[in-house]
Amino acid sequence: MFVDSHCHLDFPELAAQLPDILERMRANRVTHALCVSVNLTDWPRLVQLAQEHAHIWASVGVHPDYEDTPEPSVEQLVELAATPKVVAIGETGLDYYRLTGDLEWQRERFRRHIRAAKETGKPLIIHTRSAAEDTLRIMQEEGAAEVGGVMHCFTESQEVADAAIGMNFYISFSGIVTFKNAKALQEVARNVPLDRILIETDSPYLAPVPHRGKLNDPSKVIHVAEKIAELRGVPLETVSQASTQNFFNLFKDIKH
Repeated sequence: MFVDSHCHLDFPELAAQLPDILERMRANRVTHALCVSVNLTDWPRLVQLAQEHAHIWASVGVHPDYEDTPEPSVEQLVELAATPKVVAIGETGLDYYRLTGDLEWQRERFRRHIRAAKETGKPLIIHTRSAAEDTLRIMQEEGAAEVGGVMHCFTESQEVADAAIGMNFYISFSGIVTFKNAKALQEVARNVPLDRILIETDSPYLAPVPHRGKLNDPSKVIHVAEKIAELRGVPLETVSQASTQNFFNLFKDIKH
C-alpha cells in the first residue's frame, strides 16, 4: 500500500486521463493521493475533483512563485479550509530560484498561510527552493511547529531536514531521489528517520526513473519508495508501511 502525498491531478494534462490514472493507481496499490492547490482561481475545480473521488483529498493555498494571481488573506484561507475534503494549507513557502527582485510579497504570503494553518489546526505543505534559510526563519518566527506539516519535494541538505523535523515537519521525497545525479539527496534519504518520511510524485512533473522525462502521475510513486528502500537497505514493505502511516499521522482528517 502506497500513498502519493503531493500531486496535481487537477492539472489539464492529468485530468484529461483521470480514469486511466486511477486504474494504474489501483494496479500499483496507491490507495490515496493528496491533490495540492497552487492558486485560488483553479481551486474550485481541484476541490470538486477531490469530492468526487473517495481516495483523493485536497489542500488550499497559493504557490510562492505565482505572481499574477489573486492574493489570499488569512480569513479566506481559513474559510476555504473548512470545505469538505480539504486537509492541509498550501502549497506555500518561498522560491527564490525563478524570481528575482524584492520578494517581500512572497514572504508575506508565506506568513499568512502559516497563520491560517494555526487558526485551522491543519498542517502546512511547504515548498522551498533556493530559499532554505529564510524559509526556516519564517517558520520559526511564525510558530509553524504548532501545526507541523511537510517539506514537499525535498532537495535541501541534512541540516535543513533536521531543522524542519525539529519543528514537527515530515520530509517528502519525490522522483528526484531516483535520479543518478542526486547523490547528496540520496544521502539525506538514507538518514532521515523512517517515521518522518513521506513519498510523493509532484506529478505531472519529475517522473522517477525508469520513467524520467515522461508525464508523471500518482501510480509512479512506488518507484520513489523502491529507491528509498534500496538506499536504506530495507524491504520495500518497510518504506511502504512507514510512509503510509506517516501520511495518516500528519493528515489526520483523512479517513482510511
